[in-house]
Amino acid sequence: MDPEIPYLLLTPGPLSTSRTVREAMLHDYSTWDVDYNAQVNEIRQRLVRLATVESGADETGQPEDYTTVLMQGSGTFSVEATIGSVIPPDGKLLVISNGKYGARVAEITRRLNIPLVEYIQPEVSPPDLGELQDKLNADPDITHVAMVHCETTTGMLNPAAEVGRIVKQAGKIYIVDAMSSFGGYPMSMESLSADYLISSANKCIEGVPGFGFIIANRKHLEATQGWARSLSFDLHDQWQEMEKNQGKWRYTSPTHVVLAFLQALKELAAEGGIPARHARYTENQQTLVTGLRKLGLKMLLSDDCHSVIITSIIYPDSDRFHFQDFYDRMKSKRFVLYPGKVSQSDTFRIGNIGHVFVDDIHLLVKTIRKTLEEMGVTLSPPE
Repeated sequence: MDPEIPYLLLTPGPLSTSRTVREAMLHDYSTWDVDYNAQVNEIRQRLVRLATVESGADETGQPEDYTTVLMQGSGTFSVEATIGSVIPPDGKLLVISNGKYGARVAEITRRLNIPLVEYIQPEVSPPDLGELQDKLNADPDITHVAMVHCETTTGMLNPAAEVGRIVKQAGKIYIVDAMSSFGGYPMSMESLSADYLISSANKCIEGVPGFGFIIANRKHLEATQGWARSLSFDLHDQWQEMEKNQGKWRYTSPTHVVLAFLQALKELAAEGGIPARHARYTENQQTLVTGLRKLGLKMLLSDDCHSVIITSIIYPDSDRFHFQDFYDRMKSKRFVLYPGKVSQSDTFRIGNIGHVFVDDIHLLVKTIRKTLEEMGVTLSPPE
């Protein structure tokens, strides 16, 4: 751990960043400045390449078929901008939901008065592909399908590519909320069969909070003019402004955050791109799970459906364990964890992403063991 950083954030975002990413924010720019807008365009170009030819996925798209829109605000703002802008007035959205972030997509859809079909699965189960096919066959009015790739409610990694193939076979438009997975998993627009992919600056690319982005099929986005249910969240108009005016945003952009994100993209490339970052996150997660199991802690999800992004741990079976006490003690030792309550079990969560390395995870496991001992929590390690 960097001794100059007060806490190591072990969450799915905001997350710990490098010193050089933070230092990139020490420069002031006007939103009209041509040098600043050139950096915005560089970000847009880099994102398209990451989602196509540089993704490390087996199948890749062609960069000219895709484009990128940046949108102010949290990642949820970009989700709402997409849902509110790309579904036509007579459209209907099917949302696959097995956690609170899928449920949030459905709530956005309801608030915008867009016709909705919500396919709800338990938080510990991936969607049933046969049931999804049946729902699409049963309702020809469905025009779009949306799903969260990594559901950080639990750490579930949903089968985005398999769902995408079914959606395309049905002739529907596919929206992938890859908020916490893009940059941390090899993927491409074509390997997912995605028409829109949504993520945020402060996730696996390891920037800071302040904007999200949407990678879009250019032809589909072109067709959405006039569909937006909001002025500020008009995805088509935001895109057109960036296209016509060389990276300029319609309204005031988060300049310092943009500079940090460009630096984060450069550091991602220097690390070896998405495959190398995925390997680091995988080592983090496997080291964490192995260490916690040796202590006697249990994971919520089975290994076959668990992402490397965030891990859900079931509360120890002890009347001496109280999460807030545990959280405060861990924070005093510089580790900030993430609470998490799913309907079946009490859990807390530990993020494996950000500027975090395997030595940090080894120290984390030792600190968890020591903290539980201080609390008088007795575990039963496996034999």
